[in-house]
Amino acid sequence: MQNKKILAGLLAAAMAAMPLAGCGSTGSSAATDTSTASETSAASEASGLIGDDFTTLDTNGTNITFWHSMGGVNGEAMTYLVDKFNAENEYGITVEAVYQGSYDDAINKLKSAQIGNMGADLVQIYDIGTRFMIDSGWVVPMQDLIDAAGYDLSQIEPNIAAYYTTDSGLYSMPFNSSTPLLYYNKDMFEAAGITEIPTSLDEIAEVGDALLSDGGAQEVLAMSVYGWWFEQFLSKQGAAMVDNDNGRTAPATKVVFDENGAALNILEAWMDLNEGGWAPNVGRSGSDTATTDFTSGKAAMMLGSTASLKQVLQDTGDSFEVGTAYYPAVHTGDEGGVSIGGGSLWALNNNDPVRLAATWRFIEFMISPESQAYWNAQTGYFPVTTAAAEEEVYKQNMEQYPQFQTAIDQLHDTAPEYTGALLSVFPESRQIVETEIEEMITGSQTPEDALAAIVEQVNESIETYNLING
Repeated sequence: MQNKKILAGLLAAAMAAMPLAGCGSTGSSAATDTSTASETSAASEASGLIGDDFTTLDTNGTNITFWHSMGGVNGEAMTYLVDKFNAENEYGITVEAVYQGSYDDAINKLKSAQIGNMGADLVQIYDIGTRFMIDSGWVVPMQDLIDAAGYDLSQIEPNIAAYYTTDSGLYSMPFNSSTPLLYYNKDMFEAAGITEIPTSLDEIAEVGDALLSDGGAQEVLAMSVYGWWFEQFLSKQGAAMVDNDNGRTAPATKVVFDENGAALNILEAWMDLNEGGWAPNVGRSGSDTATTDFTSGKAAMMLGSTASLKQVLQDTGDSFEVGTAYYPAVHTGDEGGVSIGGGSLWALNNNDPVRLAATWRFIEFMISPESQAYWNAQTGYFPVTTAAAEEEVYKQNMEQYPQFQTAIDQLHDTAPEYTGALLSVFPESRQIVETEIEEMITGSQTPEDALAAIVEQVNESIETYNLING
């Protein structure tokens, strides 16, 4: 584990210094064996911490630290849950919740921690950090805790659990999960005489002119340049992003979206919308321009996370009626689904069986139906526990915000095989994709050129990671 941790730190420096252009590679087969070994090593290291007395260990007086990345309203909801656990748990456990800023900040702080004293016992990590955390050697696989506690995993939404599951089982516990939606201005659609909501980028183009001329829209679709949208369009085509079963049976050695044709489909459709005047450049994700354009009544539609729903409704107020629909496919007739975004909870290996038992008891509280119903109502994230739907607070929230039913239906209509990729260099990949799409829609390159640049750079990132961890 120590070697893995050192290598993870070296990786951070190497990736920061790595140029965005490179020779490209199909990767090394040695990396597959290394990552498989890392999963086995993590499990074996943790197995010595979990004895037959795991569920009966005396945790009275135990303090554990929880790092999270929830600010604003979401942070207030997190604080409420932690305070509730501290006040009501019967195990004598005290949880100190520490806001670490962004997800990237949390991972970077872990990289500087000491072996056996990670600084935290539990950490919230974003979905695209999953493969990195598995490879790090820092964690106790969640499946080990589940098995030791006899927890019934069928309580977790299967399409959510699927994302965080490998051949070795569940590595982290889903907590704040979301999927993307198509938001639309019902008033504009009515004024334009549009009764069928678009289900693909093709269909968005078909209604674009009517929304501009009759609907009163200044923009048809506010679609930020965001790597997550690119990944979701892959899932909507039922297409893999990388090899080795999308990085799930073994670590990825190369991208495959060039080979299966899915990426070029996306880039060409994106370019067509832009050139047709229906999807102007509103900047990268994080600028908030797309959301502002929609909530201010400028754009007829936008792509957004389910976790944004309550904020969108609050920002629009009574100015117009907000509708929600499934995330669009690239082309009408594509068969696929959406993948989960958000984050999950990772138990860190501090070589302390009592703190590990206390950590599990806190996790159980956080994913309880009561906690998840409250979390959903306050934040808009999915309740990851199916029984949360029976809680009164959940029912009241659904009655108040019926638009959220779209998100639930979309989740249930998505098959586990569309859960998306596990990729060690996901953050780098997203930056590359966003840069090349920006270059494309500003007229600097064709979709074919953008694809070639993306493939070359992401493959080099994967190769560098695998070499360092080989």
